[in-house]
Amino acid sequence: MKNRNTGGLVYSTDSGRMCPMCRQPISLCACSAKGAAPAGDGIVRVSRETQGRKGKGVTVIRGLSLDAEALAQVGRELKAACGSGGTVKDGAIEIQGDHRDRIVVHLQAAGWTVKRAGG
Repeated sequence: MKNRNTGGLVYSTDSGRMCPMCRQPISLCACSAKGAAPAGDGIVRVSRETQGRKGKGVTVIRGLSLDAEALAQVGRELKAACGSGGTVKDGAIEIQGDHRDRIVVHLQAAGWTVKRAGG
Protein backbone atom coordinates (compact mmCIF):
# COMPACT_ATOMS: atom_id res chain seq x y z
CA MET A 1 0.00 0.00 0.00
CA LYS A 2 1.43 3.33 -1.01
CA ASN A 3 1.73 5.87 1.78
CA ARG A 4 -0.17 8.89 0.57
CA ASN A 5 0.05 10.66 3.91
CA THR A 6 2.06 13.53 2.47
CA GLY A 7 -0.21 16.36 3.43
CA GLY A 8 -3.42 17.41 1.81
CA LEU A 9 -6.90 18.17 2.98
CA VAL A 10 -7.64 17.03 6.54
CA TYR A 11 -10.77 19.08 7.19
CA SER A 12 -13.45 20.52 4.98
CA THR A 13 -16.25 22.82 6.05
CA ASP A 14 -18.54 20.89 3.70
CA SER A 15 -17.71 17.36 4.85
CA GLY A 16 -15.90 17.73 8.19
CA ARG A 17 -12.87 15.55 8.93
CA MET A 18 -11.20 13.85 5.98
CA CYS A 19 -9.32 10.54 5.95
CA PRO A 20 -5.62 11.16 5.21
CA MET A 21 -5.30 7.86 3.31
CA CYS A 22 -8.24 7.82 0.89
CA ARG A 23 -9.07 11.56 1.01
CA GLN A 24 -12.76 10.83 1.63
CA PRO A 25 -14.93 12.17 4.47
CA ILE A 26 -14.54 10.06 7.62
CA SER A 27 -18.16 8.88 7.32
CA LEU A 28 -17.47 7.53 3.79
CA CYS A 29 -13.91 6.31 4.39
CA ALA A 30 -13.18 3.00 2.70
CA CYS A 31 -9.79 2.33 4.29
CA SER A 32 -11.13 2.26 7.86
CA ALA A 33 -13.71 -0.39 7.01
CA LYS A 34 -13.55 -3.40 9.26
CA GLY A 35 -11.42 -6.04 7.60
CA ALA A 36 -11.82 -9.74 8.10
CA ALA A 37 -9.94 -11.31 10.97
CA PRO A 38 -6.66 -12.89 9.93
CA ALA A 39 -7.00 -16.57 9.15
CA GLY A 40 -4.95 -18.92 11.25
CA ASP A 41 -4.63 -22.60 11.99
CA GLY A 42 -6.78 -22.35 15.12
CA ILE A 43 -3.87 -22.69 17.54
CA VAL A 44 -2.90 -19.85 19.85
CA ARG A 45 0.85 -19.65 20.40
CA VAL A 46 2.32 -18.13 23.55
CA SER A 47 6.01 -17.25 23.51
CA ARG A 48 8.53 -15.05 25.27
CA GLU A 49 10.59 -12.49 23.33
CA THR A 50 13.39 -10.13 24.28
CA GLN A 51 14.64 -9.14 20.83
CA GLY A 52 14.54 -5.40 20.22
CA ARG A 53 13.49 -4.64 23.80
CA LYS A 54 16.90 -4.00 25.41
CA GLY A 55 16.82 -7.34 27.21
CA LYS A 56 13.38 -6.85 28.73
CA GLY A 57 11.17 -9.88 28.20
CA VAL A 58 7.59 -9.80 27.03
CA THR A 59 5.09 -12.59 26.58
CA VAL A 60 3.65 -12.58 23.06
CA ILE A 61 0.31 -14.19 22.16
CA ARG A 62 -0.28 -14.86 18.46
CA GLY A 63 -2.92 -16.76 16.55
CA LEU A 64 -6.07 -15.29 18.04
CA SER A 65 -8.27 -14.89 14.98
CA LEU A 66 -10.31 -11.98 16.32
CA ASP A 67 -11.09 -8.51 15.04
CA ALA A 68 -9.25 -5.52 16.52
CA GLU A 69 -11.86 -4.70 19.17
CA ALA A 70 -12.15 -8.28 20.45
CA LEU A 71 -8.37 -8.65 20.45
CA ALA A 72 -8.06 -5.49 22.54
CA GLN A 73 -10.65 -6.87 24.98
CA VAL A 74 -8.73 -10.16 25.36
CA GLY A 75 -5.57 -8.11 25.86
CA ARG A 76 -7.20 -6.16 28.70
CA GLU A 77 -8.34 -9.41 30.35
CA LEU A 78 -4.86 -10.94 30.11
CA LYS A 79 -3.18 -7.81 31.47
CA ALA A 80 -5.55 -7.83 34.43
CA ALA A 81 -5.02 -11.56 35.02
CA CYS A 82 -1.24 -11.10 35.02
CA GLY A 83 -1.20 -7.82 36.92
CA SER A 84 1.06 -6.35 34.28
CA GLY A 85 1.08 -3.86 31.43
CA GLY A 86 1.01 -4.64 27.76
CA THR A 87 -0.23 -3.71 24.32
CA VAL A 88 -1.85 -5.06 21.16
CA LYS A 89 0.34 -4.67 18.06
CA ASP A 90 0.00 -6.14 14.57
CA GLY A 91 -2.53 -8.79 15.58
CA ALA A 92 -0.46 -9.96 18.56
CA ILE A 93 -0.86 -9.27 22.27
CA GLU A 94 2.28 -8.34 24.20
CA ILE A 95 2.28 -8.65 28.01
CA GLN A 96 5.25 -7.26 29.93
CA GLY A 97 7.22 -9.95 31.77
CA ASP A 98 7.25 -13.74 31.60
CA HIS A 99 3.67 -14.86 32.24
CA ARG A 100 3.47 -17.80 29.82
CA ASP A 101 2.12 -20.33 32.33
CA ARG A 102 -0.60 -18.03 33.65
CA ILE A 103 -1.66 -16.99 30.13
CA VAL A 104 -1.81 -20.58 28.85
CA VAL A 105 -4.09 -21.57 31.73
CA HIS A 106 -6.29 -18.50 31.24
CA LEU A 107 -6.70 -19.05 27.49
CA GLN A 108 -7.37 -22.79 27.89
CA ALA A 109 -10.10 -21.98 30.42
CA ALA A 110 -11.60 -19.64 27.81
CA GLY A 111 -11.78 -22.53 25.32
CA TRP A 112 -8.78 -21.83 23.06
CA THR A 113 -6.31 -24.44 21.82
CA VAL A 114 -3.01 -23.15 23.21
CA LYS A 115 0.63 -24.13 22.64
CA ARG A 116 3.78 -22.76 24.19
CA ALA A 117 6.11 -21.66 21.42
CA GLY A 118 9.84 -21.07 21.60
CA GLY A 119 12.24 -22.07 24.36
